[in-house]
Amino acid sequence: MLPPSRRDFVSLTVSESGGYTNGKQRRQSCWRKWKQLSRLQRSLILFVLVLLLIGGIATYPSLSAQWGALSDTAVEENSVEGKQPFVVELKNQGRPLLPEPPSEQRRNSHKRGPPVLQSRLQNKGNSSELRGAEVKNVEEGDGSKPLISWRGAVIEAEQGTDPNAKEKEKAVEPEDPSAAQLVESRLEAVREAFRHAWKGYKDFAWGHDELKPVSKSYSEWFGLGLTLIDALDTMWILDLKKEFEEAKQWVATELSFNKNVDVNLFESTIRILGGLLSTYHLTGDALFLEKAKDIGSRLMPAFSTPSKIPYSDVNIGKGTAHPPRWTSDSTVAEVTSIQLEFRELGRLTGDPKYQAAVMEVMQQVHKLEGKHDGLVPMFINTNNGQFTHLGIYTLGARADSYYEYLLKQWIQGGKKETELLEDYLQAVEGIKKNLLKKSSPLGLTFVGELSHGHFTPKMDHLVCFLPGTLALGAHHGLATEHMELAQQLMETCYQMYTQMETGLAPEIAHFSMQTGSIQDVDVKLADRHNLLRPETVESLFYLYRFTKDKKYQNWGWEILQSFNTYTRVETGGYTSINNVRDPKYPSPRDKMESFFLGETLKYFYLLFSDDPNLISLDKYVFNTEAHPLPIWPQAE
Repeated sequence: MLPPSRRDFVSLTVSESGGYTNGKQRRQSCWRKWKQLSRLQRSLILFVLVLLLIGGIATYPSLSAQWGALSDTAVEENSVEGKQPFVVELKNQGRPLLPEPPSEQRRNSHKRGPPVLQSRLQNKGNSSELRGAEVKNVEEGDGSKPLISWRGAVIEAEQGTDPNAKEKEKAVEPEDPSAAQLVESRLEAVREAFRHAWKGYKDFAWGHDELKPVSKSYSEWFGLGLTLIDALDTMWILDLKKEFEEAKQWVATELSFNKNVDVNLFESTIRILGGLLSTYHLTGDALFLEKAKDIGSRLMPAFSTPSKIPYSDVNIGKGTAHPPRWTSDSTVAEVTSIQLEFRELGRLTGDPKYQAAVMEVMQQVHKLEGKHDGLVPMFINTNNGQFTHLGIYTLGARADSYYEYLLKQWIQGGKKETELLEDYLQAVEGIKKNLLKKSSPLGLTFVGELSHGHFTPKMDHLVCFLPGTLALGAHHGLATEHMELAQQLMETCYQMYTQMETGLAPEIAHFSMQTGSIQDVDVKLADRHNLLRPETVESLFYLYRFTKDKKYQNWGWEILQSFNTYTRVETGGYTSINNVRDPKYPSPRDKMESFFLGETLKYFYLLFSDDPNLISLDKYVFNTEAHPLPIWPQAE
């Protein structure tokens, strides 16, 4: 018997077939011949083969077209099988959103978060999946654009907008014949959201101030149909004729201001007076002007104070006014953010008392001491006309729209009132000097607060009006640095949304400034609510209108999806929520603010539209409740 090693060798030799051996020998023979060639000969052969390969590819230009045809075939197959391409279906409610165009910014949005969020998002999928949405048949891509911070005259490369972004977009995205359809689909998504909100209001709160969509009831603030009036011009702009006509009928037959009720001067001016004036200008219907004259005249008793600084509250039935019960102060933002409306009412009626009353306020504030580099305190006394609570400076609640209306009055009046412009420019410099800091780790520049010399990294969502205002000023001829600041802050406001688990921003954010932080935005338990506010969408509209950068539309689309996922109530309406950090139970607050219809959805629609003449910013200026009022002719 043979030893085991020998037996194995013999067995292997017998099992080899002649074909296998001959093929192996031929391969070995070829390899020996190749090895016998000189190094130069081998290099020349390889060079010729590479040239032939390149030439073959160059002479076959239809290759990419064939690949494209294969992709189209795949989409058609999906359609045949009942799958809708480019449709987003919400998991929470099972409702389809309308088509969204593929976007490099959106495809890579999940890469924007800090390290902790990036890990979470990569584990769960894309950002839409995190917010409860499943994206089907959406094109995938690679690469990510650099993050943008904001507010520095020079945008840093690692956190600024890619200077070649537009050129790249043109090169990568050729003209798409379906682009108009995609735009229209987004516009229709906003119309559908409005109809859904309007259905809840009509079914459960008709003629009342605000809808409570969860309990299917309503709440009253002034008892004047606040949501309905606030939404009039939105319906006109969205071309919702049926809804507009039924609302107009209520205004004509049911709306009366002859009521024994206290109203807030500021809120009733920006929502009711502003809404009626805007609707009059858009429609030309004198009904709305007559109603505006009625409420405007009933608000005038507020200005009957020793200092001519108006009281906060007016009884529109009795013709009396008073400060709040707990103080004789008014809020600076409230008394300086009623000017656009009363100035326009004075122009339309020819009665100078309206404009004189509100401009007296601006002239006094212009002269007052207590400002800090153009920044104003939050309160002003109605008896002596002096600032109170000195040393606290914020662009959030109680001060925000003062800065907005400085610029907008200057624009409204034909850019003639230089004191208003001077105060605005000084305030912008004061913001840059005192309130701007950068967060960690992304280096987002944010607007904080100053309290008696101490800086607090606290930023209200309300502050997100600022990028839009800065961009508007740049559009009307102010320094280009203002636009750069606007673009940087816009990124910060967007990050306040995308860094939250629901994709919705909190009411107040605190920014980390410590080196080594893993997340820029921190939210305290008491600040985690979202009230369906419009400020970020408002600024996205301005930035898109002036830059035409599609990323702003894409960011807005993400936010709209998050609203639909976490705030939409099935039976009608949208609700504010308590916790933007808990996607499983965001805790609905059971309230739909009137500004959701008056502002938020209106700005969504204008953002998604590519028509620069849809409320042209060379002809109209928006009040702080998103009601467009005309810019006065130069002759006035």
